[in-house]
This record gives sequence, C-alpha cells and structure tokens, in this order.
Amino acid sequence: MQNLAPIALFVYNRPDHTRRTISYLQQNLLADESRLYIFCDAAKTDADKPKVEQVRQLVKDVSGFKSVKIILRNHNLGLAESIISGVTQLVYEYGKVIVFEDDLLSSPYTLQYFNDALTKYANQEQVMHIGAYMYNLHDKKLPETFFYRAATSWGWATWARAWKNFEPDVDKLIAQFDTLKIARFSIEGKMNFWKQIEQFKAGKNNSWAIRWYASIFLKNGLTLNPSQSLIQNIGHDGTGVHSNKEDMYHVQMGRKQVTQFPDTIEENEEAYKAIKNFLANRKGTLLQRIRRFMKQQMGR
Repeated sequence: MQNLAPIALFVYNRPDHTRRTISYLQQNLLADESRLYIFCDAAKTDADKPKVEQVRQLVKDVSGFKSVKIILRNHNLGLAESIISGVTQLVYEYGKVIVFEDDLLSSPYTLQYFNDALTKYANQEQVMHIGAYMYNLHDKKLPETFFYRAATSWGWATWARAWKNFEPDVDKLIAQFDTLKIARFSIEGKMNFWKQIEQFKAGKNNSWAIRWYASIFLKNGLTLNPSQSLIQNIGHDGTGVHSNKEDMYHVQMGRKQVTQFPDTIEENEEAYKAIKNFLANRKGTLLQRIRRFMKQQMGR
C-alpha cells in the first residue's frame, strides 16, 4: 500500500469548472487510492450565493476516491486564506499535500507524477515545490522533468518541511531582496513577479502564490517541473475571480506517465532559457497584442 499524498481541492462558485476538474481527477491513476479534501469557500456577496450553493450540492456526490471529505467554510475566506489554511492543515496531518483549484484539468498520470516526485525528493531540502503545469515550450529536447527557480500554482505539491518556510508577511519578504535578487526573481525582467509583490504590498492583489514563490526563492529552493504540461487551465475564460480572458497559456497536455526525474539538484540551464524565451515572446507581436486586447474588451 502506497503512502499517497492527500489531494486538496479548493472550490467556490464555478460548478461547470468544478465538475470538469473532478471528472479529470477521477480518471487519474491512483485516484481510487487517494484521499480527497474539498474546501468550499462561502459566498462573498449575495450575488455569489446561488452558484456557491450549486458547487456545494455538486461536491456532495463526488466518489471515485479512497475517501472524500468536504470542508464547508461558514464565512468567505478568499482564495489566498483558503489555500494557506487548507494546505497548512493537510501538510501537518500528512506531511505532504497535492493542491488543485477548481479550473484545472489533469492528465491521467498527474497524481502518479506528484506522488513519485514527493517520494523521490522527500528528504531533499532544496526541492521545495512540485509543479505540474508548464508553458508550451519550443525546446523539445528538454528532459521529461527538470528543476527551475519559480513556482507554478496551477496544480502543485509540497511537503511540511518546505511549507514551514512560507512567509505570508510581504514586508519581511521585500526586506530580503536587493536589485540583483529582484532581477533573478523576475527571470531577468521577463515576468512580472516583482510587480506582483509590489501590487500585493499596495493591496491590489491577494496572491498567496507570489508569496510562496518568494519564500522558496529566498531559501535558494528549487521547483520540479515537467517539460510537457500535465495540467490544462480552463479558468482563462473570463469566469475566474483572479484571471483574465486569454489563451497564451493554453497547452497540449501530456498523456503518458512521467518516468524520468533528475538526480542532480540544480536548476536546468536549458529549461531556464526555454522558459525565459517563452515569457519574453508570450504576448506576441504588437499587432497580436492589439487584437487580443480588442478581443478581451469585446468579451466584457
């Protein structure tokens, strides 16, 4: 009997997305041996109540897992507090956790990937996070999995030993950065990670994920990632509280089991270059950007 990590699924007010996310999880190898915890946040506004209730009714009938436990919040925590408290609860009970939100489709082998990696790197202090999503990289010669500095938040896993380093206080995080660290943290300016930190400080976002990445980065931690994504995010359709309508992060999801994991604990230089290149060009040409902006405006 394998010592499998529990799955934490965070849901709110999107019944269709939640149904699809659960359906894909049920088709995973190891689903029937895994414990599923569904954290249902309470409605923030009266307008949200009907959809929140639909989600709560939907998850009552979930099966296909070793066990299903539903946690109904009686007041609105918001995504960040909900995830932080749920992850904290489970890592201290089980020592590790796999984390899903309500808009993530998974490969049949995503849970296998997470559990294999959680076992392999259980005692490697520098490995702090396992991500299952990866951009559509052009370099097809990359190994099946690799280490990288940044943490992706669309399907991930971690251990209690790593999560204990999570620093929620943004001022304490900012105090540890200098100009060189900001450049490295932001993939040499190719991603707006530092801007996200500044926006959190200014109260313009409530991201748990950027604080988690900063916590990892400041500990010189690494994240494990697949070269072909094992997650597809379906939340970029305008329905998400924290996402825009866009398709630049759409991927072709991997459909085969991941069997190769790096033995050397260091960032893969070729993967870093491939990711940096993707981030630098992800928004396309000026004409493509204008078209996407117009499409977003028309969809509102």
